[in-house]
Amino acid sequence: MSIIRAENITYVYEDGTKALNKVNISLEKGEKIAFLGANGSGKSTFFLCLNGILKPQAGKIYYKDKPIDYSRKGLLDLRSKVGIVFQDPDNQLFSASVYQEISFGLLNMGVSGQDAIKRVEMIMEQLEIKPFCHKPTHLLSGGQKKQVALADILVMEPEVIILDEPVSALDPKHTEMIHNKLNQLPDSGITVIIATHDMDYALKWADKAVVFKEGKVISMGKPEDILIDRELIRQSNLIQPNVLNLYSDLCDQGIINKSLPVPKNYNTLEKYITDSVRSRDNE
Repeated sequence: MSIIRAENITYVYEDGTKALNKVNISLEKGEKIAFLGANGSGKSTFFLCLNGILKPQAGKIYYKDKPIDYSRKGLLDLRSKVGIVFQDPDNQLFSASVYQEISFGLLNMGVSGQDAIKRVEMIMEQLEIKPFCHKPTHLLSGGQKKQVALADILVMEPEVIILDEPVSALDPKHTEMIHNKLNQLPDSGITVIIATHDMDYALKWADKAVVFKEGKVISMGKPEDILIDRELIRQSNLIQPNVLNLYSDLCDQGIINKSLPVPKNYNTLEKYITDSVRSRDNE
């Protein structure tokens, strides 16, 4: 059973822009999915539809095989299970202090005070937020705001988490921290969906890649199968991961065999090269 399914989703903005055009996607529990595509291709609009912030003019979105209920109660229930972290955290943070911000959703759901405190403390520890937990949210740096926006959602213990460019505005240390967290979440059955322009990260991290162009899904499958396709990359205004670019060049030059599985990292590619050299030396 898919955890989220979109059937023929169409969304048109008031100015006539068709952001989504008959999108069909099925996402499974515990998957790591990377949404790829140029700016304006429809990824962010699709995310807002999954969370119920936008309602498609045509088509349906199903959560655990039930169509989204757009009543107030239905949307509150959906957003407790399907959380979204916006690319710009200023669109998400509104409480006076960091601690109030992270605890607001839990208290609004009726979680007891003691349980809420325990969950807030735990997520602040995991995301290294405690040193600034009592600061006003508007005084935080861009990276700190991103950490708090992510904590906002994780503290709710969702079944699906959607992140639009999750590490934008983060320094290398906190980028690694967030990446480690994104690797851990599917182990507990959480479906993790990200939009990213980092093709190298998408290749090594994702179980599934979805490519958007002009409001349509033009390709979906294993990231290595999609990102090896240079024509698709060109059409989608993406950049091929460095390891796949080198792999393709080496295959074209006859240095390694094209029949080998597409590598997801340099260690695998290095082994291909070493094995090829040894094979030639033994001829």
